[in-house]
Amino acid sequence: MIRLELSGEHTRLHSTLCGQCPQGPAGCCVSPPELDWTDVGRIASLGGRAWLLEQIAAGNLLPVSRGLQLRRVRKREERSAPRRSKCVYHGPRGCTVAAERRAATCNYFLCEDAFAERLDGQADPASAAARRAHALLREVYGRWDRELAEAVAARPEGPSWDAAFLDWLGAEFERLSGAARDELAALSAPG
Repeated sequence: MIRLELSGEHTRLHSTLCGQCPQGPAGCCVSPPELDWTDVGRIASLGGRAWLLEQIAAGNLLPVSRGLQLRRVRKREERSAPRRSKCVYHGPRGCTVAAERRAATCNYFLCEDAFAERLDGQADPASAAARRAHALLREVYGRWDRELAEAVAARPEGPSWDAAFLDWLGAEFERLSGAARDELAALSAPG
């Protein structure tokens, strides 16, 4: 079953399949997305600046040209299982990071298996709305990230990875999301 938490740019999609992922216990967390500029700005705007700085200092978030890369670690899901690389934040019960600290992709991505028919052969009534939400969020976040990448590149000092830079990125995210309120309202509109 698919469940949507509609909340504009903070919309989250859930599927019961994720807890029993056919790809293995770590599921898509074996290849976590980067925190792109938009993600870093969103996290900072939601009060996560100190957390970002702590995680960068701890080496769990690594500065890269497009934002921050999530460190991958080799762990066993079960004692007899082979060690697999996966997101540093993936624990035995899934993600250990609050939704406001995750990459937006982690909040709105569902694999094609999750969109498939239910076990009773019927289409999941939430599937069409979830696909629309996913497509809109992907398009909006992609556009915002291109704009933020240009703005970061235009800064003479580049990304300084300090409180002032994160505050600036958070304010830029708020500006972009505020300008897109009407567009994001489509997430709450009936199909």
